[in-house]
Amino acid sequence: MKQLILTDLYDRQIGTASKEQAHARGLLHRAFSVFIHDGRGRMLIQRRAADKYHSGGLWANACCSHPLEGETPQQAAHRRLPEEMGFDCPLQEQFSFVYFHRFGEELYEYEYDHVFLGEYTGAVLPDPSEAQEICWIPFEALERDLKEHPERYCVWFITAAPRILEALRGGGQ
Repeated sequence: MKQLILTDLYDRQIGTASKEQAHARGLLHRAFSVFIHDGRGRMLIQRRAADKYHSGGLWANACCSHPLEGETPQQAAHRRLPEEMGFDCPLQEQFSFVYFHRFGEELYEYEYDHVFLGEYTGAVLPDPSEAQEICWIPFEALERDLKEHPERYCVWFITAAPRILEALRGGGQ
């Protein structure tokens, strides 16, 4: 069984737990989120598969998951991006943040999330068990929709996307 990396608030490893344990007990664990833009003012977003155990049907960044023990967030991002979206590209870590969200009685997200940004313009072949739909959305349209319809988006995306958009506008990449 794959073990997630449990951390303290400073991203120091303090143990491991199964994905199920970490999410059922609200244990802080390491995660990553990958944002992809096309260099022409558009961001790749995915609508999570409806049967995901949380946030199914909501829009999110191109890829997100968890590093496994012995794997850096960057290595994990390069492992999962091809699995979820059918491509890989150079990625740079932009920032990290901690968030907590309760989805239900025994379902929590408490993550130390490392956020990566990459540029890509080729074919995208999403795994249907991960994403039911993808979209290249202009930055301005995404920003407007986040303000007007935040309920359409995953909780981590609402926090991270504005910072990524700001970095892209400010020459962050």
